[in-house]
Amino acid sequence: MRSVRKAPNEPDEERLVRLVARGDRAAFEELYRRTAPWLAVRLRRRCADEQIVAEVMQETYLAVWRAAGAFAGAAVGGTAVGWLWTIAARRLVDAFRRRAHHAEPPPAAAGQPLAPAAEEEALAATVGGDVGDALRRLAPELRQVLQAMVLDGLSVRETSVLLGVPEGTVKTRARRARTEMRRALA
Repeated sequence: MRSVRKAPNEPDEERLVRLVARGDRAAFEELYRRTAPWLAVRLRRRCADEQIVAEVMQETYLAVWRAAGAFAGAAVGGTAVGWLWTIAARRLVDAFRRRAHHAEPPPAAAGQPLAPAAEEEALAATVGGDVGDALRRLAPELRQVLQAMVLDGLSVRETSVLLGVPEGTVKTRARRARTEMRRALA
């Protein structure tokens, strides 16, 4: 993940998170100012429901405020922006689970095919043509890795944390996904 644009003498996002860990409200506001627009766009790519996006944004920044001290950063190969995205992505998954848990399907819908997931709709809107078709034919676990690493720009470590699988598994799935994509597009 790239760092969000800042002036030459301003602290980077990792430094801001460290300041937030010490309770620095100004650093938190600056981190929010720099990252919220980008984060909202990323979330909207995965979810069209503005209410859910707003809730996830709020929950994400609350978690950042509370857990900034747990941020390991560059010491473990991570970035502040990647850490922020991981928190947001997990909150989004939680929101989808809550919504699915509370939603009762109408009796008439029992025989109907399932609607595509929000991520599938976002992927279809983002990537079209032969590439989009090839992506949609990938196994879900391979598609998730490609989406995280290529579309979202996460590192292997950040993808591992996001998906809850070992880094070696992420690398293997990425290699398999690329091989299958090459084969499908040949």
